[in-house]
Amino acid sequence: MAFLTALIAGVLFGSGLLVSRMCDPQRVLAFLDVAGNWNPALAFTMGGAILVAAPAFLYVRKHRVDLLGEGCELPDRFKINGQLVAGSAIFGIGWGLSGICPGPGLLLLTGGSIQSFVFVGSVVMGSLALRLASGWTRH
Repeated sequence: MAFLTALIAGVLFGSGLLVSRMCDPQRVLAFLDVAGNWNPALAFTMGGAILVAAPAFLYVRKHRVDLLGEGCELPDRFKINGQLVAGSAIFGIGWGLSGICPGPGLLLLTGGSIQSFVFVGSVVMGSLALRLASGWTRH
Protein backbone atom coordinates (compact mmCIF):
# COMPACT_ATOMS: atom_id res chain seq x y z
CA MET A 1 0.00 0.00 0.00
CA ALA A 2 2.87 2.41 0.78
CA PHE A 3 4.29 1.86 -2.72
CA LEU A 4 0.93 2.54 -4.34
CA THR A 5 0.47 5.69 -2.27
CA ALA A 6 3.96 6.92 -3.20
CA LEU A 7 3.31 6.12 -6.88
CA ILE A 8 0.04 8.06 -6.90
CA ALA A 9 1.67 11.01 -5.11
CA GLY A 10 4.56 10.99 -7.61
CA VAL A 11 2.26 10.87 -10.61
CA LEU A 12 0.14 13.68 -9.14
CA PHE A 13 3.24 15.78 -8.42
CA GLY A 14 4.72 15.19 -11.89
CA SER A 15 1.38 15.94 -13.54
CA GLY A 16 1.14 19.19 -11.60
CA LEU A 17 4.63 20.17 -12.76
CA LEU A 18 3.71 19.42 -16.39
CA VAL A 19 0.34 21.20 -16.29
CA SER A 20 1.84 24.29 -14.63
CA ARG A 21 4.91 24.09 -16.92
CA MET A 22 7.17 24.42 -13.87
CA CYS A 23 9.52 21.87 -15.43
CA ASP A 24 10.63 24.66 -17.81
CA PRO A 25 13.71 26.28 -16.25
CA GLN A 26 13.09 29.54 -18.14
CA ARG A 27 9.64 29.86 -16.57
CA VAL A 28 11.13 29.37 -13.10
CA LEU A 29 13.95 31.83 -13.76
CA ALA A 30 11.33 34.37 -14.92
CA PHE A 31 9.70 34.05 -11.48
CA LEU A 32 13.04 34.72 -9.79
CA ASP A 33 13.64 37.80 -11.98
CA VAL A 34 11.65 40.24 -9.83
CA ALA A 35 13.52 43.27 -11.20
CA GLY A 36 12.99 42.31 -14.85
CA ASN A 37 10.31 40.41 -16.76
CA TRP A 38 8.72 38.84 -13.65
CA ASN A 39 6.31 35.92 -14.13
CA PRO A 40 4.16 35.17 -11.02
CA ALA A 41 3.03 31.71 -12.26
CA LEU A 42 5.26 29.86 -9.78
CA ALA A 43 3.65 31.70 -6.86
CA PHE A 44 0.23 30.42 -7.95
CA THR A 45 1.62 26.90 -8.38
CA MET A 46 3.11 27.00 -4.87
CA GLY A 47 -0.13 28.36 -3.45
CA GLY A 48 -2.09 25.51 -5.02
CA ALA A 49 0.39 22.98 -3.66
CA ILE A 50 0.09 24.43 -0.17
CA LEU A 51 -3.71 24.20 -0.32
CA VAL A 52 -3.49 20.54 -1.32
CA ALA A 53 -0.79 19.56 1.23
CA ALA A 54 -1.93 21.60 4.25
CA PRO A 55 -4.77 19.27 5.36
CA ALA A 56 -2.41 16.25 5.35
CA PHE A 57 0.23 18.13 7.36
CA LEU A 58 -2.38 19.27 9.87
CA TYR A 59 -3.61 15.67 10.21
CA VAL A 60 -0.08 14.33 10.80
CA ARG A 61 0.74 17.13 13.26
CA LYS A 62 -2.39 16.32 15.28
CA HIS A 63 -2.38 12.50 15.13
CA ARG A 64 1.36 11.71 14.70
CA VAL A 65 0.53 9.13 12.01
CA ASP A 66 0.26 9.40 8.24
CA LEU A 67 -2.91 8.69 6.29
CA LEU A 68 -2.01 4.96 6.21
CA GLY A 69 -1.69 4.86 10.00
CA GLU A 70 2.11 4.61 10.03
CA GLY A 71 3.94 6.52 12.76
CA CYS A 72 5.19 9.85 11.50
CA GLU A 73 7.15 12.70 13.01
CA LEU A 74 7.45 16.11 11.40
CA PRO A 75 10.61 18.16 11.90
CA ASP A 76 10.64 20.97 14.45
CA ARG A 77 9.36 24.09 12.68
CA PHE A 78 11.23 26.41 15.00
CA LYS A 79 14.71 24.84 15.07
CA ILE A 80 17.12 26.73 12.82
CA ASN A 81 20.65 25.36 12.76
CA GLY A 82 23.72 25.52 10.53
CA GLN A 83 22.70 22.45 8.50
CA LEU A 84 19.32 23.99 7.68
CA VAL A 85 20.83 27.34 6.70
CA ALA A 86 23.62 25.74 4.62
CA GLY A 87 21.22 23.36 2.89
CA SER A 88 18.78 26.16 2.12
CA ALA A 89 21.58 28.34 0.73
CA ILE A 90 22.92 25.53 -1.48
CA PHE A 91 19.41 24.71 -2.73
CA GLY A 92 18.64 28.38 -3.44
CA ILE A 93 21.92 29.00 -5.27
CA GLY A 94 21.46 25.88 -7.40
CA TRP A 95 17.85 26.74 -8.15
CA GLY A 96 18.70 30.34 -9.02
CA LEU A 97 21.56 29.36 -11.31
CA SER A 98 19.78 26.55 -13.14
CA GLY A 99 16.07 27.25 -12.76
CA ILE A 100 15.66 23.58 -11.78
CA CYS A 101 14.84 22.00 -8.44
CA PRO A 102 14.96 18.23 -7.78
CA GLY A 103 11.35 17.37 -8.69
CA PRO A 104 11.37 19.03 -12.12
CA GLY A 105 14.96 17.81 -12.57
CA LEU A 106 13.78 14.20 -12.43
CA LEU A 107 10.93 15.00 -14.80
CA LEU A 108 13.36 16.67 -17.23
CA LEU A 109 15.40 13.45 -17.36
CA THR A 110 12.63 11.95 -19.50
CA GLY A 111 13.47 14.50 -22.21
CA GLY A 112 17.12 13.38 -22.26
CA SER A 113 18.71 16.84 -22.11
CA ILE A 114 22.34 17.11 -21.05
CA GLN A 115 21.37 19.89 -18.59
CA SER A 116 18.97 17.56 -16.75
CA PHE A 117 21.57 14.77 -16.49
CA VAL A 118 24.20 17.20 -15.18
CA PHE A 119 21.72 18.64 -12.68
CA VAL A 120 20.44 15.31 -11.34
CA GLY A 121 23.98 13.92 -11.27
CA SER A 122 25.07 16.93 -9.23
CA VAL A 123 22.19 16.43 -6.77
CA VAL A 124 23.10 12.76 -6.35
CA MET A 125 26.79 13.53 -5.91
CA GLY A 126 25.98 16.27 -3.38
CA SER A 127 23.77 13.89 -1.39
CA LEU A 128 26.48 11.22 -1.39
CA ALA A 129 29.10 13.78 -0.35
CA LEU A 130 26.91 14.86 2.57
CA ARG A 131 26.48 11.26 3.71
CA LEU A 132 30.21 10.65 3.54
CA ALA A 133 31.13 13.91 5.25
CA SER A 134 28.67 13.57 8.11
CA GLY A 135 28.78 9.81 8.55
CA TRP A 136 24.98 9.87 8.29
CA THR A 137 23.15 6.67 7.40
CA ARG A 138 19.44 6.16 6.96
CA HIS A 139 17.82 3.97 9.62
